[in-house]
Parts: sequence; C-alpha cells; structure tokens
Amino acid sequence: MIFNELEKKPGARFLFILACLVVIVYGLQFAAPILLPSALALFLAVLSLPVMAWLVNHRIPSGLATLITVLVNVAVIGLFILLASPSVAELQNNLDQYVLDLQERWSQWMTWLENSTGFEISDYLTVSIIDPGAVVDIARGTIGRIAQFLSTTFVVFLIMAFMLSEATVFPKKFRYILGVRGGDEDRFTKIATEIQSYLGIKTVVSLATGLVLGIWAYVLDLDFPVLLGMIAFLLNYIPTVGSIIAAIPAVLLSVIKFGAFPHAIFVAGGYIAVNTVVGNIIEPRWMGRSLGLSTLVVILSLLFWGWAWGPLGALLSVPLTVGVKILLENTEDLRWAAILLDKGPPLDTTPASDSVRADI
Repeated sequence: MIFNELEKKPGARFLFILACLVVIVYGLQFAAPILLPSALALFLAVLSLPVMAWLVNHRIPSGLATLITVLVNVAVIGLFILLASPSVAELQNNLDQYVLDLQERWSQWMTWLENSTGFEISDYLTVSIIDPGAVVDIARGTIGRIAQFLSTTFVVFLIMAFMLSEATVFPKKFRYILGVRGGDEDRFTKIATEIQSYLGIKTVVSLATGLVLGIWAYVLDLDFPVLLGMIAFLLNYIPTVGSIIAAIPAVLLSVIKFGAFPHAIFVAGGYIAVNTVVGNIIEPRWMGRSLGLSTLVVILSLLFWGWAWGPLGALLSVPLTVGVKILLENTEDLRWAAILLDKGPPLDTTPASDSVRADI
C-alpha cells in the first residue's frame, strides 16, 4: 500500500529513498566491528577461490582443500607482517626525530630562497602550517589501528574458512531457489567471475608495483625500502589517488635524509613512471575492459569508506566500490548507476530519444 502511494508521489519517494540511504550509511558505520572483518575475509576468500578449486579438481577433499587454502593465506600474510614489523617499530621510534629533521630542512630551504630572492618567504611559508604533533599523532594512530585490527586476524581467517567451505554449496542453493530461471543463476556466476577477475588482476599488478618501487627505494638508498614497497602495494588498489599518497612518504624520507631537491624529484619521477605504465598500459590491457571508476568516485569512495571503517576501509574502498559497480552493471534497472560510476562515457552514446526516432 505504502509503495503504491510513493509511486504516485515522486517527491515522497525521493525522501523515502534518501531516508533509507541514511539508515544504511549509519548502519555500515555502527556495524563496522562486524562488517570490516567480514569484508576483508570476503576479499581474501575471492582471491583464494582459484587455489581451492585447483585443489578440489585434483581430488583433494573439500574440507582439506579449505584448510590448505586458509593456511596458505596465513603464511602469506604472516610473511608480510614479519617483513614489515621491524620497519614499523623503527619508524615509530624515530618518528619524532624525522619531524625535527623535516623542520630543519624546511628552515634551510626558506633561508636559501630568501637569500636568492630577497623576499621574506618564511613569514608566509612556515613548516608550522602543518602541526608536527598532529602529523605524528596521525601516523601513530594509523599504525596503531592497523596493529589493533591485526589482533583480530583469527576472526578474519575463521570467517574466510566458512566462506570457502560454503563456496561449493551456494551454487546448488541458487539452482534450487531459482528453479527453472537459469538466467538469474548465469547472472550471479558472471558477477562472481568478474569480481574475482578484477581482484586477482589488481592484486598481481599491485604486487609487481610494490616490488618494483621497493627495489627503486632500495637503489636510491631510502630508509625502510621494504615498508615503502608494501605501502605501494596496498595503495595501488586505489587508482590515481593511491599512487600520489604512496609517493609522499618516499619523497619525505628523501628530503629528510638527503635534503636535496634533485634526489626527491628523482624519487617522485620513479613513482610517476611506474604508476603511469601500470595504470595506463599494463592494467587496462590485462583486464580487457574498463572496470575503472571516475576520479571523483574514487575520492568520494575513499572518504566514505575511510569515514565508515577507518584506514582499512579506505584501503578496501575501491575494491568494494568496483564490486558494487559490477553488481549494478548486471542489474537491468540499476545499470544507469553503474554508468555514473564509470570513468568514461558509455560505449553507446546515442540518446534513447534519437534511437527511437531512428527506429521510426
């Protein structure tokens, strides 16, 4: 009854939809302690499905295949933590000194500019514009929240194990629920395949990007090359904005250690070159079709998921939004929303009215 009335009143329908969105958004933030581990577990489960499928196809029982797949994930993530832990601990200990060194470098540059130009630039451009204490608090807070979340990795792996164990059962459930409507089952399969393909390709490309940039940082004698490579790997999931954010700590470390513009420019140039080649050449060709998002959507999704779920939500923001976009693309009455999220115009740019006139 209420829905029939809303169909007659577009304004009331709009307000109803807006109210539902507000409830969903605050529900996402309120349920973050449950939804964030579940989203991360789903992310790992989708990436791990090919491994489990390969094991099952080689006549390994599904329960054992699930256990082996989970243990592989534990080993990989444990290796990442083992490699990053010494660098993170050293960074936390030296963070205050790095801020003081940055202030000293800034003062030296301002003095040099004043002597070269004759203007009192330091009266307008001072390092105090950015509160060093706030920078330290943000860095330590981010590291602390990630470390706190790592304490719940057991829950993440447990959820992932149950997701993988259900992966072989869900297709049968869908066939039973849908009955003769096989088209819907094909649509669900297509959605799952596209999401898995996107996450798989993005992960491989991000690994290559992190490896290359970590070697680049090591060659240029920067501190924490392993940590810089891992940061580049994680932030490569965020197109456009992620590469810029990943370059900031490397450039700052270059400035603090060497205090020379040419070295910092050289560091930034390497990041720009790698991300340009990866983002504009390798990744689009490998994916075969564009699953990208517009820059505005990337920034908004980064802000939204970061606000709702913190730093890890920001890291998962683009994969989550791309997953939503794929769902919208495969839903007929919501395809228009997927077009709005896309980074380019639709393939068919002929307006609907023109096509109707052409048919007439």
